[in-house]
Amino acid sequence: MTSDSTRDSGPQGIPAATIIIFRNAPDGDAPEVLMTVRSRNMTFAGGMAVFPGGRVDPADYALAEQTAAEFGLTPDEAAHQIAAVRETLEETGLALGLAGAITAERAAAAREMLNEAGALAPVLTAFGWRLDLGQITPFARWFPKNENITRVYDTRFYLANLGTGAVDVSIDHAENTHLFWTTAQGALDAAERGEIKLIFPTRRNLERLALFASFEEARAQAKAIPVRTIMPQVVDQDGKPWLTILADAGYPVTGELLENVARG
Repeated sequence: MTSDSTRDSGPQGIPAATIIIFRNAPDGDAPEVLMTVRSRNMTFAGGMAVFPGGRVDPADYALAEQTAAEFGLTPDEAAHQIAAVRETLEETGLALGLAGAITAERAAAAREMLNEAGALAPVLTAFGWRLDLGQITPFARWFPKNENITRVYDTRFYLANLGTGAVDVSIDHAENTHLFWTTAQGALDAAERGEIKLIFPTRRNLERLALFASFEEARAQAKAIPVRTIMPQVVDQDGKPWLTILADAGYPVTGELLENVARG
């Protein structure tokens, strides 16, 4: 069951996709995930540490119409996964969710072409690559719908695995200022020390990721728990407002004092 099985009523958010990229830790300990610090000039989550991703573009939908059936996906879900692939290449230089003759040099050239073309389809044609969406696993969907906020992203989260992680990554010099590998718990600890800032969905997802000793464990849980749209709600607990989420969506922490929540 993929995340596009849920349909929400009311105003729709901006479709977006983000990808949680795993790699094996050099010392064999907990796996690491790739995070990026967004430019403070960005309207959404400026200065915050997040996972690579962005909005779904019209070109992603166009490519999805041509390829969705091959992967047994609806065009809508395929468009989100394609956006995750495109944004990963654009923001980090990693060619994930793709198959063909892929080397570090060709990935760098493809990234440059993608920045110029603004769409993934011509890059695939030029490099003789094809989509391999089987590399991507749906993990979550967050839609923090709020009548007081006009710009809200309806974001689908995906998992992918680099394995050894013996690859180079680099920032895009536009949306991001820093890329770094960290364990999920390491990111949470860094936030507690004030070294990075986390918005509510990122913090909750890091807490969930910290449960897993390997990518395989994370993928198994993602496949076992149907993706449902998470729309945080403010509730009163002991006279104080808390921001809460679904209790049965795989998250070990399901609420936070509203006054402590970092706004994006």
